[in-house]
Amino acid sequence: MLSRVTTRTICLAVLVAHGLGQEASQPDSRGQQNGMSTGIAHAPVKDAQSRPITAGGFVDRAPVIFSDITHAAGLDKFHHISGTHEKSTILETPGSGVALLDYDNDGWLDIYFLNGSIFPAFKGKETAPRAMLLQNNHNGTFTDVTDRGGVANERWAFGVAVADYDNDGWPDIYVSNFGKNRLYHNNHDGTFMDVAEKSGMALGGWSTGATWGDYDRDGRLDLFVPGYVKFDPDNPPIAGKGGLPPGFCQFRGVNVMCGPRGLPGENDHLFHNNGDGTFTDVSAKAGVADPRAYYGLASVFVDVDDDGWLDLLVANDSVPKYFYRNKRDGTFEDASYLSGFALNDEGREQAAMGIAVGDYNHDGKVDFCITNFSDDYDTLYRNDGDASFTDVSFAAGIANVTIPFLGWGTGFLDYDNDGWLDLFVANGHVYPGVDKQDWGTTWAQRPLLFRNVNGSKFEEVPAATGSGLADVVSARGAAFGDLFNDGHIDVVLNVIDSKPVLLRNVAKDSNHWLTLKLLGGPKSPRDAVGAKVFVTAGGMRQRADVFSGASYASSSDQRLHFGLGSATKVDKIEIVWPDGFKEDVKVPTVDEIVTIVEGKGIARP
Repeated sequence: MLSRVTTRTICLAVLVAHGLGQEASQPDSRGQQNGMSTGIAHAPVKDAQSRPITAGGFVDRAPVIFSDITHAAGLDKFHHISGTHEKSTILETPGSGVALLDYDNDGWLDIYFLNGSIFPAFKGKETAPRAMLLQNNHNGTFTDVTDRGGVANERWAFGVAVADYDNDGWPDIYVSNFGKNRLYHNNHDGTFMDVAEKSGMALGGWSTGATWGDYDRDGRLDLFVPGYVKFDPDNPPIAGKGGLPPGFCQFRGVNVMCGPRGLPGENDHLFHNNGDGTFTDVSAKAGVADPRAYYGLASVFVDVDDDGWLDLLVANDSVPKYFYRNKRDGTFEDASYLSGFALNDEGREQAAMGIAVGDYNHDGKVDFCITNFSDDYDTLYRNDGDASFTDVSFAAGIANVTIPFLGWGTGFLDYDNDGWLDLFVANGHVYPGVDKQDWGTTWAQRPLLFRNVNGSKFEEVPAATGSGLADVVSARGAAFGDLFNDGHIDVVLNVIDSKPVLLRNVAKDSNHWLTLKLLGGPKSPRDAVGAKVFVTAGGMRQRADVFSGASYASSSDQRLHFGLGSATKVDKIEIVWPDGFKEDVKVPTVDEIVTIVEGKGIARP
């Protein structure tokens, strides 16, 4: 019997021989190959009231899992803006990310919303929209501290990645823009300074969802920045102009904005941390420069094959995805096709937007869910070991449900603390015109929550009428974390052209939990990005990884949260630190947030 890797090698050779391999996935000029969708048209799915399922399907008297407390928390003072409501160009459609970070080190998560822009502001003719930093007041409300913090950005922003790149114990913020990017260095006093130009990381063009990670294990965090599309605001791509034929940009036969297929893509960049506040672009040398110029939207550094070295995954829009395997010598090998990650189970590329990271089936290996365009399904990749994946979306029960939706930010989270990672997906379309069609999809869409059933299946959690799961919005970025330090994971959404959404977890259960904040030693990054932890309790062994980025263009709480079910004690905690040091730690109680310092165990107050 042929092994999975051997079979994939033969299939890839056949595809290349027939011109259907990697090069065939390049953008081309055929009308059927443009736009974002890579799926086929599906019949509309509607609820009992004849509403498209993306904006309906609400269930009266269903249990309320999330409550929308946006107004009560004071978050509706922020309003996202991205071009015009018509969305006539691709720059206006992807929207922006959001970050959860404890910027002031007071033990409570704060929120940083990115904003888009408008063309007059981009050209200096009008005031630019601003990002917003919101400080946690510890009482369920947040205060706007953007001006004091100096993080308004005032550029067309897409992605945010948080990490302590200089190991000074304070989180810093990298913002990916259309135009030059920013690296906000934390000054330890509630303020930040943009050092992107000085550090050599400002770039230009169109950058998206970046990720921090110590890929060469020198104790310093490096940065990977995906690129999306080359776009000229003065000469936007329009069907019938500039070399694009009439009818070139359509979705289901209706004219829409052009791209990304058919447009030139941006290359990706890997910046090596020099340890002196500067970075060196090593993209080509490391083998991750993306010479095909695929359309990157999200990325994450994580140890996929458990060899102790961070690998790299990139979600690309409308073309194959990248899986770069770390060769442990400062370079990566492209294992995208051989691993099974580049394409879905049908051997087809998808329009990928976001990445969820987590060991959903308790086999000790990290798995991934990729959100995709409507008329296609979100893809659950089970990690089979030896850098090999299987698309189990249909078998796990998430494929059919997600087809009408257009997914963006996503994450694994244990919303009910039963010890099994559940799955959240933020949704929203890119074509406002879908509301004028009977396609069963909508511009504004409700989020999806899937409950993990013993690591083998996912079941959609009913959207209780009037609850947060019934919010019909056009969401983009999604970040996850315990905003109220109550042992329940909450969700924050950045919504294009609207106010954000704060979904407070109000699930009623009596399960226990444990949250770990890791602090790396002298040979590891201070914030322990790249660490992985195994917690054994109640007969279950769970895994969680510390990472920066993923979701869609967002950064989540880097504290590791474990639901413990009915277990009242933790039997074992195994930590693999970024520098390779392995450590077992015992915690005396549960239902607490515990800080662990590499080599020193629990940090006492």
